Amino acid sequence: MNPLVSVIVPCYKQAHFLKESLQSVLDQTYAEWECIIVNDGSPDNVSEIAQQWTQKDSRFIYLEKENGGLSSARNFGIKSAKGKYILPLDADDILHEEYLSKTVPELEQNSELAIVSSYSKFFIKEKTNVVYELKPQGSECTNLLYVNQLVATSLYRKKNWEEVGGYDESMKKGFEDWEFWIAITKTGLKYKIIPEFLFYYRKAKKSMLVNTVSNHAAEVKEYIFKKHRECYIADFDNCMTVLFYEQNALQKNQKKIKKSIEYKIAKAICKPYRMLKKMWRKK
Repeated sequence: MNPLVSVIVPCYKQAHFLKESLQSVLDQTYAEWECIIVNDGSPDNVSEIAQQWTQKDSRFIYLEKENGGLSSARNFGIKSAKGKYILPLDADDILHEEYLSKTVPELEQNSELAIVSSYSKFFIKEKTNVVYELKPQGSECTNLLYVNQLVATSLYRKKNWEEVGGYDESMKKGFEDWEFWIAITKTGLKYKIIPEFLFYYRKAKKSMLVNTVSNHAAEVKEYIFKKHRECYIADFDNCMTVLFYEQNALQKNQKKIKKSIEYKIAKAICKPYRMLKKMWRKK
């Protein structure tokens, strides 16, 4: 008998995408699953839509909680999960119909394997409108230290979630899945990438990931580095190479901006205001 997989779908202000996401779960060729929809205090009609699905198929389960963020919602759903394996799925993303059929056997056949993921296609509006293809690499913790090779929707063992204490609920600004993967693999466990496009990630102008990369990347990276400092200390030489490379890249980008026509025009426009500001200070 095939093991049960618990698909965890947190939802906050994404009720309009939920139908497509849940349909991709229902379409799985692998039948042994339960899908736990977690309403994370969403102000839209998540409840109404989710309950339509619980009536359609008893494998769909609906839970509600006060808003606490993505990590909190995932942990809340996983606590109720009965599956041997866990698959997080954001409410706006889509699974290939063979996602579970291809990933579950990998974990079943290899006890040293903790996580299984795949190639991903990033799309805008329609699944067929692909704008980027992600082909992650690596198999161990060192491959994850500086770049998150795994999308959040990757299959893993529930026992590993229990061992690391779940997702870090203090990480409300993003990259919580990246930190989670490091926490699991730093014990020596491996991950595997299936070289097939089995996952579709909805690329939006406004999203938690976009906000993190644009506004909080350095802050959140610092938190991860300090939380798992033993990993970065063990990889010290490479860590310094990466950090100084990023610093040099930032400096080159700043110089490039200062040489641009747009920057020079903006500087010329602002010059009178700077002169007025100096005059007011003298007074």
